[in-house]
Amino acid sequence: MICALVSLAQPVWANPPDAIVSAAQERTKADVRYDGRYISLKYPGGDVPADIGVCTDVIIRTYRAALGFDFQKAVHEDMRANFNAYPKNWGLKRPDKNIDHRRVPNMEKFLKRQGAALKITQKAEDYLPGDIVSWRLIGNVPHIGIVSNKKSGDGVPLIIHNIGGGPVEDDLLFHAKINGHFRFLPEG
Repeated sequence: MICALVSLAQPVWANPPDAIVSAAQERTKADVRYDGRYISLKYPGGDVPADIGVCTDVIIRTYRAALGFDFQKAVHEDMRANFNAYPKNWGLKRPDKNIDHRRVPNMEKFLKRQGAALKITQKAEDYLPGDIVSWRLIGNVPHIGIVSNKKSGDGVPLIIHNIGGGPVEDDLLFHAKINGHFRFLPEG
């Protein structure tokens, strides 16, 4: 397991899933334009400009705010040590600390390698607040988001994600093909 790097400035939460949900819901207040272009980032702790982002940036920024966990560093280190275990969708010959953590298939592989994968079901009660879910949208486009503590009128957990119009909290869970279900609480 990857150990979290928790800053002393971060609050100590009695319930990490609550912290994850709260931080993700805070993301929905940010004015973010969907932009997945390649940008050189500082390392570790790098981030694209605050006014842009994609679905993975919701996850990355949420975990940094809630738990002080740096997906950029964690994914990069795991890819450096286990590059052949990761998807080769982009023709890379080696890990790239600027983009690897911002790609859904890499995030899925990292979470599986951390033992965070759960069974995919069609039962709303199996998806708990703070869980991470990934999908394949129309055209097999990868997407990822965080399960909210709020539910739809049908009792289905809402999802906090960025599908193109900035971070939102809405009813997506069973409206696309689920590709992964994860419960990730970094040690630390």
